[in-house]
Amino acid sequence: MPAIGAALAALMLSACGSHDSAGGGGQTQFVQGTGGVDVVKERSGRQAAPELSGKTLDDKDLDVAKEYKGKIVVLNVWGSWCAPCRAEAKNLVAVANDFKDKGVQFVGLDTRDPDPAPAIAFEKEFKVPYPSLYDSSGKLLLRFPKGSLNPQSIPSTVFIDRDGKIAARAMKALSEDELRQTLAPLVAEK
Repeated sequence: MPAIGAALAALMLSACGSHDSAGGGGQTQFVQGTGGVDVVKERSGRQAAPELSGKTLDDKDLDVAKEYKGKIVVLNVWGSWCAPCRAEAKNLVAVANDFKDKGVQFVGLDTRDPDPAPAIAFEKEFKVPYPSLYDSSGKLLLRFPKGSLNPQSIPSTVFIDRDGKIAARAMKALSEDELRQTLAPLVAEK
């Protein structure tokens, strides 16, 4: 039995905080940016973001592309069980509040929480001002184009430009400065 417990613990640790930027392989247009944020500088090289729709943690329907058309979307993949997710939550909240009037919409993607209750408690604790899609099975994560997002890397954040294309990604917890530095050029794009 101790061997099974150790194997499960190792599996959970590898799923939370894995920072492999390979993103599932394949050719990408990402270039390593400052602080571990990968950026696609040329708009023509950006891949379309997948359809992201479903129920939020508060049981509302959300279709990201339809509801936030023309906005920059910061999609943060997290789980209430993930310590690095808890560490970055205050940074996401602060930047989301600062950028809400600049055409930027944050959206959470709660994954691997078998019950929404801990995720709802997480959002209340950190006063998260934006919606989170509930994706306990990880099906929404698997919609991302090959090489754009590693479904095992939690937390991770994807920055979607106003045209609905993936402009940047980070496969780690982000600081406020990293979030701001990644968003500034996207907000400046015309």
